[in-house]
Amino acid sequence: MMYKSTRNNQYLVSASEAIIKGLSEDGGLFVPTSFPTFNLDWDELKDFTYQEMATFILRAFLDDFSAEEVRACVEAAYNDKFDTPEIAPLVEADGKYYLELFHGSTIAFKDQALSILPYLMSTANKIQANDREIVILTATSGDTGKAAMAGFADVPGTKIIVFYPKGGVSSIQEQQMVSQTGDNTFVVAVNGNFDHAQSKVKELFNDEALRAELAEQNVQFSSANSMNIGRLVPQVVYYFYAYAQMVKKQAIVAGDAIDFCVPTGNFGNILAAYYAKKSGLPIDKLICASNDNRVLYDFFHGGKYDINRDFELTISPSMDILISSNFERLVFHAINEDDRLLTTYMEDLADRKLYTIPEKFHPNFADFVAEFATQSETKEEIKAIYEAANYVIDPHTAVASKAYRKAQQEGASRQPVVIVSTASPYKFPEAVLTALDVDTTTMSDADLLAKLKELSGVPYPDAIEGLLEAEVRHHTVIDIEEMKELVKKISLS
Repeated sequence: MMYKSTRNNQYLVSASEAIIKGLSEDGGLFVPTSFPTFNLDWDELKDFTYQEMATFILRAFLDDFSAEEVRACVEAAYNDKFDTPEIAPLVEADGKYYLELFHGSTIAFKDQALSILPYLMSTANKIQANDREIVILTATSGDTGKAAMAGFADVPGTKIIVFYPKGGVSSIQEQQMVSQTGDNTFVVAVNGNFDHAQSKVKELFNDEALRAELAEQNVQFSSANSMNIGRLVPQVVYYFYAYAQMVKKQAIVAGDAIDFCVPTGNFGNILAAYYAKKSGLPIDKLICASNDNRVLYDFFHGGKYDINRDFELTISPSMDILISSNFERLVFHAINEDDRLLTTYMEDLADRKLYTIPEKFHPNFADFVAEFATQSETKEEIKAIYEAANYVIDPHTAVASKAYRKAQQEGASRQPVVIVSTASPYKFPEAVLTALDVDTTTMSDADLLAKLKELSGVPYPDAIEGLLEAEVRHHTVIDIEEMKELVKKISLS
């Protein structure tokens, strides 16, 4: 299988090349030239471990890796770093199934892919005989940064620089990042929002002079965001795994279609579900759940991607995004892989902050249903699920849960549903407790966590134990305009 750039569909690279590069030099994202077809024998697949499913799926997407190399990466990634042998358990609550993707070392769904990306990247380096030092350059809306650093900390031949919006993440998310250990990890708060940071990171990737300067010192950039195909493809795995669990639990009959509802910010998670469907997984609708930053909702209801609007800071901060980078991949597929037209849209987004898709392409987005949940609806959903099932969900999962209710009521979702639960409530204790009518005004982070433990009955995850006492190792705060010089300084040091 080869991968092509969304902005030059004649530029082809292997999986290992795409993983090392992260982004294409022309500014585009790598997408598969075709999708694999699998022999989906659910009598066998329903009993697969997560590791077996990962090996099964990834071998097809990463076919310049040997079977032994894929298996070694999988076994190194999915081990006791996760607090359950299931890795991604499917839990029934209030008549719905929640796919819990927060059992890894940083208690967010990014662990599923970022646990394996360092091993994929190291193996790709060997395949390509690449001896350059790799600088991982990443912007985060809260979860990617910590999960990426946890994966790459002290990995030889790498440095990782993470930018996050100051004041735009929860206090627990921030403490997780600024206390990160590892001599090769660098955490930087920026004065601005996630979109500002992510746009600057993409600009640095596309800076030819900077790239050449680094190359002279045997250094190159790569990405740990889902813009990197090595981050995106491992996310396809858990959709197949979730379906297998639905069959095993006899919630569906093998071959029946189901829906997935995904809390969506940068569009990588739901795009992985789309890639699973393109690869033969029986999915009917993909419900794209947005918070008050409802640019994707508006697009799916009108065909216009318009970021000329206020950026809202919400209690679901990992979704506080207006420029969803991975949406470029979906648009590329939907406009019949017309790279010139795609490039025009992306230029319009940069210059005019909007682009409009002609109606003739609208049917190509029919796999998606879009809904959103306001802040008040998100809080109400947390409370409703807790009262109905004694099950505590985080604000991002609550957005998805409420969005599904709306889609179901409107008749847009008619199949059994799996709601993708992307983070532990322990990452957002204040928001969760406030939704449960707890007065948090005088509570410290320690008090918040203790109260959440009391109400949920769920022990502290390892990621929380000792977190508040962990030494703060990263103190840098800069303006967006200072990012380039800092990146140069770290990369060439």
